[in-house]
Amino acid sequence: MAGLATLLASIRHQAGALCTLRAVAVPHPPHSPPQPSHTQTFSTSRSVPACHSPGEDTEVSEPGGAQKLQEERKALGKRPKEGEESGDLSPLNSDEARSERLAQPRLARRETLREMALRSKMSRLVEATSLLVQVEQTLLLPLLHQHPLSLHPKDSIEFRNICSRMALQREGQQFERDLHEAHQRLKTIIEKLICSLAVSPSDSYIPVRSALRQILRDLLAM
Repeated sequence: MAGLATLLASIRHQAGALCTLRAVAVPHPPHSPPQPSHTQTFSTSRSVPACHSPGEDTEVSEPGGAQKLQEERKALGKRPKEGEESGDLSPLNSDEARSERLAQPRLARRETLREMALRSKMSRLVEATSLLVQVEQTLLLPLLHQHPLSLHPKDSIEFRNICSRMALQREGQQFERDLHEAHQRLKTIIEKLICSLAVSPSDSYIPVRSALRQILRDLLAM
């Protein structure tokens, strides 16, 4: 009965860790998208006056008469050509804006790929934890009434504590370290459980060991 009580305690800690992991795995709005939009708005606001300035000059020149209007139109017609021949700054500004637009998506793309990798690793951890709790509840728990095992809930407690730390900080290097540590701790839980089942002479534990090995293979495939 001691093994049964220990397994129940371990399942309780693992189930608490699973709830925390599922809450952490919920995607939250990233901080990076507002920056590109802000940069684009800023660059657009700089180009708007240059685009609308000819139209504004034309409207102001209307009260001055037809002759002044033609002279100003001729002057405006010459300015772009002179700018093109003399290497005006407007082409340079467009090149700089283009290079900024090309550089910014690359930064956003790298951040997105990193977030996708972490999200994938988190989803695999959630799936492995969920399967472990399911196997313990449906397969292992009924067998302990007939064939007791020596189990230790310490690793499950540590696993729950690591997941609680992850809930406090959902990004950054500390989060990545905690995610890696949670992965290693869950791996240890499954390996120790397999070793405990291997010691037992009962053939009833063979399906349980097979299910646990499959969970471990999926976890190590990350």
